[in-house]
Amino acid sequence: QELLRVMRTIDDRIVHELNTTIPTASFVGKVDPGQTCKELYQSLMNAHTNRERIIKNCISQTSAVVKTLKEEREKAHEDAALLKQLRKEQTKV
Repeated sequence: QELLRVMRTIDDRIVHELNTTIPTASFVGKVDPGQTCKELYQSLMNAHTNRERIIKNCISQTSAVVKTLKEEREKAHEDAALLKQLRKEQTKV
């Protein structure tokens, strides 16, 4: 969750990023707005791609844990701690 929070920083600060990317009238000649916007777009796309990869990896790992816990629960029907752990992992997915 902490990693996702850090990875969302660029999205959370998009207004600030746009304000610093698009030059004001006094800086138009010094900065290429097309290039800076393209770089901002690339960084957003990279952040989204990385975040999606991490989320899918987390879902995959948690689903594997849920599957294992379900198999264990089939063997031990009365284990309350196991059921609690299974519910926790299912909620996480």
